[in-house]
Amino acid sequence: MTRVRLARYGADALLLAVTTAALVAGGVAWLADAPETADLCWAAGTVAAVAPSVVWILRALHQRRAGVDVIAVLALGGTLAVREYLAGALIAVMLATGRALETAARRRASRDLSTLVRHAPRSARRRTGSEVCTVALAEVAVDDLLVVGPGEVVPVNGRVVDRSAVLDESVLTGESLPVEHGRGELVRSGAVNAGAAFELRATATAEDSAYAEIVRLARQAGAETAPVVRLADRYAAWFVPLSLVVAGLAWLVGGSATSAVAVLVVATPCPLLLAAPVAIVSGLSRTARRGVVVRDGGALESLGKARTLVLDKTGTLTAGRPRVVDVAAVPGLDAREVLRRAASLDRFSPHVLAQALVEEAGRRGLELSLPADVDEEPGRGATGRVDGRALSVGRMSIGAEAAAWVRAVDNRAVLDGASVVWVSVDGEVAGAVLLRDPLRRDASRALRRLRSAGIRRLTMLTGDRAAPAREVATVLGLDDVRTGQSPADKVAAVRAERERAVTVMVGDGVNDAPALAAADVGVAMGARGSGASSEAADIVLTTDRVDRLADAMGIAVRARRIAVQSALGGMLMSLAAMVAAAFGLLPPAAGALLQEGIDVAVILNALRVLLPARADVQVLTPTAEELVHRFAAEHDDLREVVEAVRAAADRLSEAPRDEARAAVEQVHRLLTERLLPHEHAEEHQLYPALADSLGGPEATATMSRAHAEIDRLAGRIATHLTLTDADGRLRPENLDDLRACLYGLYGVLRLHFDQEEENYFSLAP
Repeated sequence: MTRVRLARYGADALLLAVTTAALVAGGVAWLADAPETADLCWAAGTVAAVAPSVVWILRALHQRRAGVDVIAVLALGGTLAVREYLAGALIAVMLATGRALETAARRRASRDLSTLVRHAPRSARRRTGSEVCTVALAEVAVDDLLVVGPGEVVPVNGRVVDRSAVLDESVLTGESLPVEHGRGELVRSGAVNAGAAFELRATATAEDSAYAEIVRLARQAGAETAPVVRLADRYAAWFVPLSLVVAGLAWLVGGSATSAVAVLVVATPCPLLLAAPVAIVSGLSRTARRGVVVRDGGALESLGKARTLVLDKTGTLTAGRPRVVDVAAVPGLDAREVLRRAASLDRFSPHVLAQALVEEAGRRGLELSLPADVDEEPGRGATGRVDGRALSVGRMSIGAEAAAWVRAVDNRAVLDGASVVWVSVDGEVAGAVLLRDPLRRDASRALRRLRSAGIRRLTMLTGDRAAPAREVATVLGLDDVRTGQSPADKVAAVRAERERAVTVMVGDGVNDAPALAAADVGVAMGARGSGASSEAADIVLTTDRVDRLADAMGIAVRARRIAVQSALGGMLMSLAAMVAAAFGLLPPAAGALLQEGIDVAVILNALRVLLPARADVQVLTPTAEELVHRFAAEHDDLREVVEAVRAAADRLSEAPRDEARAAVEQVHRLLTERLLPHEHAEEHQLYPALADSLGGPEATATMSRAHAEIDRLAGRIATHLTLTDADGRLRPENLDDLRACLYGLYGVLRLHFDQEEENYFSLAP
């Protein structure tokens, strides 16, 4: 199939070269006062275009389409019949140019599944007694006992036999966190062993297993995706019959075959042949500059008509990597020390949660120690010694006898949809680290822009649990969310959406590849996504930003609008010229030149797609961009200050008044020394710079009001520290108001940080 496409591209380029050479050679001969040679060259160019034009017509009729090429062929034949060879040569060049541009705009990428196939397991290690031998995957039968080593792909569906298995199932569910499966639990092929070796009892052959199903679904969905009908052909449905009627009347009523040919010459639908391809190719160029690779013009045209957007969650709407959101410590122990010890033990672990701990410690500037006697048990955690003390980091069972602070952390993890890593020192629980996959900073803004570009329905499909998925959907204002979705479920959901409207699917994992292929337009997060999803997609985002899709859709909508505008405007001018030709006022050669003038006007209008639209996203000045990056980095550092505010509020209810006062004093110092200077710098440096880029100070007015509220609450907390009793302790009658101030400040800071990151920080590339 690829060779056929390449041959077709080469034939179109050859036709353009031949017809252009014939036109130029004829022009040179005419200037050299050799009219017969000129006519011969022009006639040769005309004849060269006739044969392929007839083939295109027959192919279109076979596909039950009556394309615009019909008029062009009739015009070519007519110019030969009445010996208007120059007009014929002009039409031939025009036809070949339109064909070449259309081919460039409609070049579709192969939907081969080479990456899926390349990553599929081809062999398995089968155990018979004490012998373990490698066999071809096709030889694996149900009830065979298999051994899956660390880092190996699970070859077939089966049950865990000897011990728990820790699997990276992102290829199947899109979820980045490893999943532990106990003895006797079912696991699916395609998952990667993220822990120690384990034994697997096969419950299905390779052909009937999950990974083979993904490949099969992608192949079926790709085959079912209908080709996009050319924009030109839709207008040809009425323009072609009208042109033939006018030409026929000119011949019958006026009795002049030359007038009829002249009508066909000016009716040659160059606005249709050129306008749409030029506009679409220009759109492809614009999207490429924004880091969006659109495979062909059909995908761009469909994107401009899309009304439904279906999104995967992990790696698409969220960052795809867990991040520390809070660190809790046993009363009396510093949370920073808990994180430092945990990160020290995990500093050499490849586990995704361990990497998140180490990264957070680095962000907070903590100096890690060198661990000793480290023993990591897949699925449970790690043990070892740090600074001479026994340490364990990992999972822990929470019983009714657990301390109140432990139960509070566990309950918060449930409420926040977070994972918990417990830290024990010398056998005693010392603290806990909460982690979750955060939303992308640009997600909310990108979805708002997509709605303004024409998307009416936003749906999320995810293999994740219901609670965290619904929280994401609520924050982003999605219309529907479906959880626990398998690859087959996603394909079915996309097909159902396609029945209602043109549907775009966005994903980043191998498990998304079938759904991407099933959608009208598949969009892959190519910067960090899988190769299989990129190959199954029509559009690939080469930068790790989902808002680039909003850029691409805005360009697609504008390109399609300009293409339609150019086509309709060109056809109206052609209709006026047809009337003049029908009355004998426009000979064929002059008609061909006039048509070329119309073509130039159409092409120039279509090239407007290359220029940025007035409504395009505001571009930050270099100063504003530098400030955005600076304050975004400070936000990351200040997250621990925000969490300290909440922790102090919690201590007011749990700890003695002396300890509670110490916690509030610590928060006051953090606010005074770190957070408030940051907020004041934003107010006086960042916001004025943003106002210059965003159209005035009103763009940042609401954020300035939040700064005022943060100052007010911080001042109120400082006042509470002066309202103490004779012993310097917080007064009981003031605790409720102080607690309200702390919780209120925590809520305002969380919201304010999120708003700045969504509205301002996401503007910077």
